[in-house]
Amino acid sequence: MSKLFTARNMAEHQIADLDTQLLRRKLRTNESPCDTKVYVDQRELKAFCSNDYLGLANHPELIAALAEGGKLYGVGSGASHLISGHSIAHDLLEKKLAACESKHIPNARALFFSTGYLANINAITGLARLAEQGKASIYSAKLNHASLIDGVRLASAQTKAKVALFDHQNLDSLEESLKQDTHPLKLIVVDGVFSMDGDIAPVEKLLHLAEQYDALLMVDDAHGFGVLGEQGHGILEQAGVHSERIIYVGTLGKAAGVSGAFICATEFFIEWLIQKGRPYIYSTATPPAIAHTLLSSLKLIEGAEGIARRKQLNELIQIWRDEMTFSGWKKTPSSTPIQPVILGSNANALAVAKLLDEAGYWIPAIRPPTVPVGSSRLRITFSANHTVDDVRELIQVLKIIEQTVESNS
Repeated sequence: MSKLFTARNMAEHQIADLDTQLLRRKLRTNESPCDTKVYVDQRELKAFCSNDYLGLANHPELIAALAEGGKLYGVGSGASHLISGHSIAHDLLEKKLAACESKHIPNARALFFSTGYLANINAITGLARLAEQGKASIYSAKLNHASLIDGVRLASAQTKAKVALFDHQNLDSLEESLKQDTHPLKLIVVDGVFSMDGDIAPVEKLLHLAEQYDALLMVDDAHGFGVLGEQGHGILEQAGVHSERIIYVGTLGKAAGVSGAFICATEFFIEWLIQKGRPYIYSTATPPAIAHTLLSSLKLIEGAEGIARRKQLNELIQIWRDEMTFSGWKKTPSSTPIQPVILGSNANALAVAKLLDEAGYWIPAIRPPTVPVGSSRLRITFSANHTVDDVRELIQVLKIIEQTVESNS
């Protein structure tokens, strides 16, 4: 009993410490479907905070596809993929996803996961096992997403791989490290679109370094798939790259509007990850109805409607970039739906988020450890379901709030 209460006291103390630092996170319950207008605490709010970039999460065709998938396959898979949970729906989805990236990855094959977190951990830990203990190097961008960071840490703990961080905006140190690296396995890990800043990784330059120094390049395109490229196939399509060195991870719960993620790579890498990727081997397969729904989502993304939605999204982004100016706050130069406003301290970010909430907007404050200390921010995200008027109204509200905060400071 004493040990239990010791642990409880530790938890209470550390939670209180989070409160003191203004770092405690709080859940808010959305009472409506994911969309640009939602009901939270029985109030309608204009939402500029989801990753539903193409506005597909509440699309009637996908709702119908999910119902159809349930009728065809039931509501659960019943087992892991390698036992009995691999459905024809999973198989069809994986073949379609591989086709999406086949122009950029030779002999492409895809592997479907329930989340991007699992996909990233599976890819990094599985690839690290290609080398003998201590014979691998992993180069990870400093601002990578938490799932990549955790995957790198776990891979290093399991295989004794050497880990080094690099600045994705300045690749000189990365090149110097690769030049001196004698390990047989070298893996460069990078976000395609950085989730808190909205900037795009220099994939062409990174691939050039991978080819020059015999490395693999893993790109987590969670915030690019569906948004970037003429057909929405992501950063590889936009960059026009092609190599068997690429390990591509795409997320299906953001622009695709549903759930899940996938790894796409040359066939022999995927086969290895099936054999040695513990998250894949030991996780129950995603319900086949979800895979069935995603096939409909991919049709929308690639078709005329997807093109129109990306055009609408890019128009909104351009209006924001042209018309939103701040006198003291910092706006980052992003060409993606992720548009951060840097406010500095935790207190500032929380105060502005509260004023926005009072004005009828849902834009949470983002604080450490999600972002570096001193760079707390609003992470404003656009959806194709937003209108030009929605964005311009937000701009006016933010300008008024900035003036109010400045006058009170």
